Amino acid sequence: MTKVLIFGVTGQDGAFLAKNLVKKGKQVHGTTRNIQNVKNLSILNIVEHISLYQCNIADDESIKSIVTQVCPDEIYFLSGQTSVGESFSTPVFTIQANTLAVLSILETIKNLKLKCKFYNAGSSEIFGNTSSGGASETTKYNPLSPYAISKIFAMNTVKYYRENYGIYAVNGILFNHESFLRSDKFVTQKIIAGAAAIKFGKTNHLKLGNLNISRDWGWAPEFVDVMQLMLRLTDPEDFVIGTGVATSLEKFVKKVFDYFSLDYKQYVSSDPSFIRPQDITFSKSDPSKAQRILNWTADVTLDQSIEMMCDYQMKKFSK
Repeated sequence: MTKVLIFGVTGQDGAFLAKNLVKKGKQVHGTTRNIQNVKNLSILNIVEHISLYQCNIADDESIKSIVTQVCPDEIYFLSGQTSVGESFSTPVFTIQANTLAVLSILETIKNLKLKCKFYNAGSSEIFGNTSSGGASETTKYNPLSPYAISKIFAMNTVKYYRENYGIYAVNGILFNHESFLRSDKFVTQKIIAGAAAIKFGKTNHLKLGNLNISRDWGWAPEFVDVMQLMLRLTDPEDFVIGTGVATSLEKFVKKVFDYFSLDYKQYVSSDPSFIRPQDITFSKSDPSKAQRILNWTADVTLDQSIEMMCDYQMKKFSK
């Protein structure tokens, strides 16, 4: 039986990936910062199928100990400090959690001589603003945050260990991807929760930042499929993963409020204090390599994902 270790198994991507792997009969192990927080695993009804380990992702010994104990066939690194905004106030921790953790895992694989494949979750933030044609694997990096810098560092580390030590290690350069498991600290869930709260009379206003930014939003369960496909290739390669479609935040807001039969212009305002000094204004992927080599295309549209997320939020408020 294939043993899989997921760093960050209780997060959005980790939980969906774990569910997918459990269905396929894999033995799934996973780490979390707080072993008591298994909310996402509970929602997906897979808690009892996961071997959980508490892990301080900024601690080298903690990481080494778990990798050594599990001795997995595959490792997915989906953990770290995931907030671009928070990275400005916690740059050192962001580097420790997003980069040095990856280094620790790869060093352990090398030193133990594990026949283990490694997937690292990269980020579209490395590109900064993209062209209208979208960013591909060969697009020049232009980091605009400590978070983006940490992701570039981690990606280069993966490439170094792949090319110099023959480790099967890959980077999935992920553009934005959402689901009902997404944390409320992300703007998409803030919008959906805010609209639902207005619909149910809990509040009458929602403050957001710059509504003119555009993002390439995908559906998270589809993205975890690509992660697995990347580890099935004969030779390891990096891939950009996204839908190839950019939508403005204002359009996203309108679609959400339309779902709740609300006019967003009556409730939503832009607050300058929510706008980051170097925020990305336009971000779009060019996933043509993934389409060509992995035969993967994002099938769930933004309208469909918004409907599923709003349905879930409606059920929460209706309880």
